[in-house]
Amino acid sequence: MKKRDLRIVFMGTPEFAVGTLKLMVENNYQIVGVITAPDRPAGRGQKLHQSDVKKYALSQNLKLLQPVNLKDEDFLTELQSLNANLQVVVAFRMLPEVVWNMPEYGTFNLHASLLPDYRGAAPIHWAIINGEEKTGVTTFFIDEKIDTGAIILQKETPIYKDETVGSLHDRLQDIGSQLVIETLKLIESGEDKTTIQPKIEQPKTAYKLNKENCQIDWNENLDSIYNKIRGLNPFPSAWTNLKTNDDLLMVKLFDVEKEEKSHNDAIGTITTSKTELKVSVKGGYIKINEMQLPEKRKMDIRSLLNGFNFSDGDKML
Repeated sequence: MKKRDLRIVFMGTPEFAVGTLKLMVENNYQIVGVITAPDRPAGRGQKLHQSDVKKYALSQNLKLLQPVNLKDEDFLTELQSLNANLQVVVAFRMLPEVVWNMPEYGTFNLHASLLPDYRGAAPIHWAIINGEEKTGVTTFFIDEKIDTGAIILQKETPIYKDETVGSLHDRLQDIGSQLVIETLKLIESGEDKTTIQPKIEQPKTAYKLNKENCQIDWNENLDSIYNKIRGLNPFPSAWTNLKTNDDLLMVKLFDVEKEEKSHNDAIGTITTSKTELKVSVKGGYIKINEMQLPEKRKMDIRSLLNGFNFSDGDKML
């Protein structure tokens, strides 16, 4: 079969997508357009913030589109004018059928899980939170539902026992970028074959993260709490209420360790020394190495203990 001449539109927004776009550029794929989110106000000054994908696209002089509405007629006309025959999506929003069905060779997505498990917005986080021992990346052709399309390729990787979402994110970014290139080569040669996703009665879901599901419940067991904190470290971070004297402070937790040990301490009891802070839970203690107090920067626990005095009776709630 004659090698296909690919004309690609790339769609993505966050830093996770940049690695794939960069590798496509380095492999000399013809990228006729890049679609990313509109600039948004961010930070205390509410200055307009460009997406990571936009910054990289501009550095490479790539054609850039930033539609607010993916069904807008002007946008659709401009997208059609790019004459792309393939679209690649990495960490973008849900596409209407008029967009994903436009190119001749279809639209495929890179998803950071082993589909059909962990469909949804936060697959990397939930794999760690749920204590999985492995995860991976999947390329699949987009259809009318979320993350349900026919699978092209998958690549598996272990989740290490002390791994955080930050380190797993970076590893999956690299693995996923390579998988996209492998997928492009298959489509380019016309040898791409797909597998329909197996039907699972109760697939594991990657729910969107919010304030409520990032809060620590200290009544859970040692492993569950440990997995949740590392599955949210460093972003968006786990949080809890610290009861100290008559104050109730919302604090964020980052690097932690777990200590399996029998004890009779009440759940949430704080134990400190000059260099250590531990919280009692079912089955042991959570040792906190990094924490952030309200309106303060993230601090290692030794530095925090030098300037913050815990009292008898202080608890994590």
